[in-house]
Amino acid sequence: MEKQMHPRLSSGQDDNLGDDGPQTGLVLKTRAKTKKPAMYKVLLMNDDYTPMDFVVQVLEKFFSKSREEAMRIMMHVHQKGVGLCGVYTFEVAETKVMQVMDFSQRNQHPLQCTLEKE
Repeated sequence: MEKQMHPRLSSGQDDNLGDDGPQTGLVLKTRAKTKKPAMYKVLLMNDDYTPMDFVVQVLEKFFSKSREEAMRIMMHVHQKGVGLCGVYTFEVAETKVMQVMDFSQRNQHPLQCTLEKE
């Protein structure tokens, strides 16, 4: 009885032939699912000292609000104690809060601005 020989693979490849024949496998390409980033609300707080015109200026300058929208938000802050300036990713919201706080301090106003996870 003649012993059967397995053919050699081309050079550089492993001989994966065993007693059960060639080894086979399925290659799956996995796709990472991207999550939407958490969003943060930027809020202005009412105080008894910051002039309404300054609040409107802040809303126009840092949040690109129109004069009418800035007036509406300012009145909401004045009447309700807090107002929403916008919703952003964390980095953008944090930057806007720092810009508003720095601008307020440089202009000697106690205006407070915070962020809150949506």
